[in-house]
Amino acid sequence: MFGLTNYFSLYDVWSPLFLVSSVLVIILYLGVTGPFRDRFANSEPVSVKQKVMFSTGVLLLYLAQGGPINMMSHMMFTFHMLMMAISYIIVPPLILLSVPGWLWRYLLDRKPLRRLRKFTHPILSAVLFNVLFSFYHVPVVHDYVMTHYTEHIIYYIVLFIASTLMWWWVVAPVPEWNTLADVKKMGYIFLNGLLITPACALIIFASDPLFATYVDKDAWVEAMGYCISGDPAAMLAAFDGPEFFNWFNPLEDQQLGGILMKLIQETMYGCILGYVFVHWFRREGKDDDDFVELMPEGQMNS
Repeated sequence: MFGLTNYFSLYDVWSPLFLVSSVLVIILYLGVTGPFRDRFANSEPVSVKQKVMFSTGVLLLYLAQGGPINMMSHMMFTFHMLMMAISYIIVPPLILLSVPGWLWRYLLDRKPLRRLRKFTHPILSAVLFNVLFSFYHVPVVHDYVMTHYTEHIIYYIVLFIASTLMWWWVVAPVPEWNTLADVKKMGYIFLNGLLITPACALIIFASDPLFATYVDKDAWVEAMGYCISGDPAAMLAAFDGPEFFNWFNPLEDQQLGGILMKLIQETMYGCILGYVFVHWFRREGKDDDDFVELMPEGQMNS
């Protein structure tokens, strides 16, 4: 993919341990929602659509965080933003919608997740994710996280949890925990679109490259050091920096990355907005039908 195997090993490009872990997670999900479903209280059958959504979400997360997209994200800012969009805009709602309500009840009734629920709030969740996302793209923060492995892993995990909490209020799969009315959900989606805009605008309209990881050879080699096996310093001699793999100049790459992130975010939010609107419209129509059925025949004719 992308010709990466011409320069790197299959192990580096495809991260087989991550791939095997992803497949095992899918198998576990299929087992819990299939033959072992009866072990959970009030369990119900899971649709094929949900199973496909879960498998798609897990495999997309693998491609973004462990597959070729992850490696390309260290070479082109465009792929970095594609990786961010897949991991935090596309995958969380797929996972939330594919895990059945009865399984969410079981998981979230365990400690310490039960305590975590007390600290969740729609506005707090929206602000938390968008602040973490925007803060990460402050140039000095981004370059630090990209060149420090432990901080990199921790930040990405925290960002994924924050994005899941943010999406929870929109696609909450447990009816009794679905506390936002549909109209408020539409406003909530709009709010999230506004909050993420400044970070994307800063990236798109910057007059110079912002991130040393994609222009400074030493910073790039340090970031690649935990992405490949072998001596990363040898890469500098072989490729003379990230420009070898970049399809554009650094500024064009940065601008395209910001545009791509905004387009994917707007498209995904638009799809979810349509999803919420359709459910709201159907619910309103059903309520009207129920009201008509309950009215006395004389009042209906008057």
